[in-house]
Amino acid sequence: MTRTINRYWRFHLGDEPGADFMGYDDSAWPVVHLPHDWSVEHPFDRSNASGTGYLPGGIAWYRKHFELPDSAAGQRVYLRFGGVYKHARVWVNSNYLGQRAYGYATFGYDVTPFVRPGENVICVRVEHTEVADSRWFTGSGIYRDVTLIVSHPAGFEPDELFITTKAVSEDGTATLKVCFKTVGADAVRFTLTDAQGNVCAKAEAEGACGACEIAVKDAKLWSPDSPTLYTLTAQAVLAGEIIDEQKVVTGIRTFAFDGDKGFFLNGVNMKLKGVCVHHDAGALGAAVPKAVWRRRLARFKALGCNALRTAHNPPDTHLLDLCDEMGLLVMDEAFDEWEGAKNKWWQGHNVYPPKRFGYAEDFPQWHETDLRDFVRRDRNHPSIVLWSIGNEIDYPNDPYVTPLFKEVLGNNDANKPAAERRYDPRKPDAGRLAYMARKLTAIVHENDPTRPVTSALSFPELSNRTGYADELDVVGYNYKECFYEQDHALYPGRVIYGSENSKNADDWYAVRDNDYICGQFLWTGIDFLGECKGWPVRISQAGLFDMAGYDKPQAALRRALWTDEPFVKIAAGPANAKWPDEECFVWSGEPGEVRTVSCYTNAAKVELFLNGESLGAHEMTDADGCRASWQVPYAPGELKAVVCGAVDTLRTPGKAASLSLVCDVDTLHADGASIAQIEVALLDADGIVAGDQDAMIRYQLVGDAEILGIENGAPDDLTPYAERTRRTHRGRAIVYLRAGTTAEAITLYAACANGLKATLTLNQG
Repeated sequence: MTRTINRYWRFHLGDEPGADFMGYDDSAWPVVHLPHDWSVEHPFDRSNASGTGYLPGGIAWYRKHFELPDSAAGQRVYLRFGGVYKHARVWVNSNYLGQRAYGYATFGYDVTPFVRPGENVICVRVEHTEVADSRWFTGSGIYRDVTLIVSHPAGFEPDELFITTKAVSEDGTATLKVCFKTVGADAVRFTLTDAQGNVCAKAEAEGACGACEIAVKDAKLWSPDSPTLYTLTAQAVLAGEIIDEQKVVTGIRTFAFDGDKGFFLNGVNMKLKGVCVHHDAGALGAAVPKAVWRRRLARFKALGCNALRTAHNPPDTHLLDLCDEMGLLVMDEAFDEWEGAKNKWWQGHNVYPPKRFGYAEDFPQWHETDLRDFVRRDRNHPSIVLWSIGNEIDYPNDPYVTPLFKEVLGNNDANKPAAERRYDPRKPDAGRLAYMARKLTAIVHENDPTRPVTSALSFPELSNRTGYADELDVVGYNYKECFYEQDHALYPGRVIYGSENSKNADDWYAVRDNDYICGQFLWTGIDFLGECKGWPVRISQAGLFDMAGYDKPQAALRRALWTDEPFVKIAAGPANAKWPDEECFVWSGEPGEVRTVSCYTNAAKVELFLNGESLGAHEMTDADGCRASWQVPYAPGELKAVVCGAVDTLRTPGKAASLSLVCDVDTLHADGASIAQIEVALLDADGIVAGDQDAMIRYQLVGDAEILGIENGAPDDLTPYAERTRRTHRGRAIVYLRAGTTAEAITLYAACANGLKATLTLNQG
């Protein structure tokens, strides 16, 4: 039996001596449902760190009372935490189980000796007192699922069932290899079924642990275009009886990285068209439901994206499940820092002095356990093709600094204060980079010999000299396209790709035009909390989408670069705007004011019209980077862009005349976990989004459900997330609802100060 125990936890913000005792009276504590991030329940405050989005941390306690049935007597009981940020300490029935420092680790305990049929109590103390401990927003609390597993004492060990594709023959027969480990079973039976439940293959292996092969005829291969999945059911057998059963969703595929020809999936050469993502969702903080990720991934795929990088920490497993299901290749990343602490900006980006707290304090003790558990947790996902052991560990003014930096990079810091110099002989020797990379790579290979190990290098010119790059199977270059050609020649056989890249068209052409470059991962897919320039900006604006999940012009540029179906999209900005970041999808201004109008297109030619009059046609070349621009004196009306096979229009909005609420689902399941995402928009009389107007909207929900959060994506909106009012941004916002457990209709009411109102009713059953 496996079940989540996310509902009805008691929560207390602040330290509480004695709260580890099972008999402690927690009846006055408020009830919360997991996943839960207490940071976003509090106001933004300038006294907190800019790097983590000006939101607080602290110390808090969680307590959960749960029942075990009589049938659990004599069974093994395992408690698993998907993620707790951070320094979690756990008790069950007053028995201390241990602690876990890393806030992104999935961890668990065999609690069999400490539980009993009837009532039991879990107590968790979370310590996140230093909020300047990361370069991005982390969240605070039990922000991922908690799972209870009850099984036979001789059944499967946690994370010890591992399935991989060994080979696919020319006749379409796939050979799967399954490794397993039980506590004391006699044998294990395997059944592979397709999505319709048809049995595709069976096998059986003797012994408590070992490996076996399964032959699958006419195998349907997994790919981004066709993400076909199978289910492997493994049954542990003891004395002829089935004592335990586990199911693993898997995909059958082969892949290879080649230093000269790039990346191959199922024998087909292809480019990785990837985006990096952090783990938060604005108003929801780090407690992001699966449905929210589904909406995001669908939008990425519409742009031609086929890959995802988890920057820079182990992700929620729900995200990986969706990548399997929807067809996105994954670079799964473990760490952002090793034994030396990176600079953590807390008064604005690159504003000195930094703080130096973070995972580096725990890395020496925990890195082996954290990396091993990370790989073993995720290794069954067919979407994963790369394990990353670190991001920008070689960054010059972060930990590993030697005189070699002077030689390679030059010393231009002589006139800076000592605290600001990149060279500091007191810091660890850069030779540790190669040593530690070798050690971490070996840990990954021991736990998964089927996938290569990579790391995202900020200074490959340095890492080549230290031997760091040589320890990797595949070498990631962050923003260093300038070294592609040189390093391909200098290091024969090296596999190179862009592990973090800007959104310039030229950076994509460096991938497109060189067979040996496997692909790129853009920074970033969507805006995120933290890593902000300074008060009052709370977010990084690096995304293709804003934090509410709406397109920016950068998304249109990416679709033009990454897709072949005829496409054109109009955006406008100030006169002589040079970048998509200066533009938006609104046509407004003062009469006669010169505006930049850009058309993003993959067509060979585009023509622009204003109110039916041609402003000229533009023949596209690579120098344009899929963006043609005109300087246009503003006049209200309609812009129209025409290419072969596609048309786009952008009309001046009238005064907002109505409020629109559009939900992504028709019905909510009354399971306490289902999510509804409601897109909010101000519309003019013709139904056009009034993107040049905004209004404060108050929301009220009636029925057994809750408003999880309201987001608009505005970088400088400091309205506390706990409030039930929020201004639109460019005429839009989004509301997240979580279902209750009662089968009844729920209604969301929305009202603007200007008198506009709207209601939305959802059935819940």
